[in-house]
Amino acid sequence: MKEHNSCKSAIEACTTDKYFAIAHLHFEEKTMDIHIHDCYEIYYSISGGKQFLIDNKSYMIQPGDIFFINQYESHHLTQIDQQEHERIVISIHPDFLKQLSTPNTAMDYCFQYRGAGFSHRITLDKEQQQRFMYYIHKLTSLSGYAEDVLERAIFTELMVFLNKTFYAKVQAEETDIGLNYQYDEQVNEILEYINQNISSPITIDHLANQFYLSKSYICRIFKLATGTTINKYLTARRISIAKSLLSEGMYVNEVYEKCGFRDYSNFLKSFTKAVGISPKKYALYNAR
Repeated sequence: MKEHNSCKSAIEACTTDKYFAIAHLHFEEKTMDIHIHDCYEIYYSISGGKQFLIDNKSYMIQPGDIFFINQYESHHLTQIDQQEHERIVISIHPDFLKQLSTPNTAMDYCFQYRGAGFSHRITLDKEQQQRFMYYIHKLTSLSGYAEDVLERAIFTELMVFLNKTFYAKVQAEETDIGLNYQYDEQVNEILEYINQNISSPITIDHLANQFYLSKSYICRIFKLATGTTINKYLTARRISIAKSLLSEGMYVNEVYEKCGFRDYSNFLKSFTKAVGISPKKYALYNAR
């Protein structure tokens, strides 16, 4: 399998082929704004970093951390500690994982389980890190006869390993599940309020009045804690929810109101810019 050198090319390959793609990155790309895309993402940190915002949770990144992000979750990497930032990013098309699943084994468990107190992150120990990199090396060095068969088999084994590791952490209810994210208490309250009221009109003025803070102060602490602006976060969360509702079969003219967009025109423009296709086309291609 080709090893990509950018997240963008890996996502494009994954989406086009409805398969999976691997990117091994050593230096920081131009930081993307808070975003969502139509494939699952596994993000494995080799050198560590500083902060990852996924939906309303912010994580401090350490070497050996691995994150599982589904196609509805907005995310944003910010405040990288050093110019060199080595990581492995695997983009996986949801339909491909469904093909690998059986009635007894959901291969997308790590992307779909979102129980109370869950974390997008698990931390691999040294042995698990070596095992993960072994699979990556095998996948990116295959060639010759039956390459496609071996590639699929090794990837399946990798996903079984990751799902079992994720499942074990959830079952053990270890303290690093659900408690290993942190951010300023005020911003925590703001994020919680936004997510509880996402279908309502929310403006910076409204938030400032709600929390008895000045507009400049609330914007500053939110950007410092999350790495993005309030308006960009609001848009990304609303589009994330819209994608989920459209996939469930809800009509487009119902979705934009439930997500808090003030009118259809604004929803159409924002959704198409973020996702790459119109809401109607997305609903047509992704309805369950």
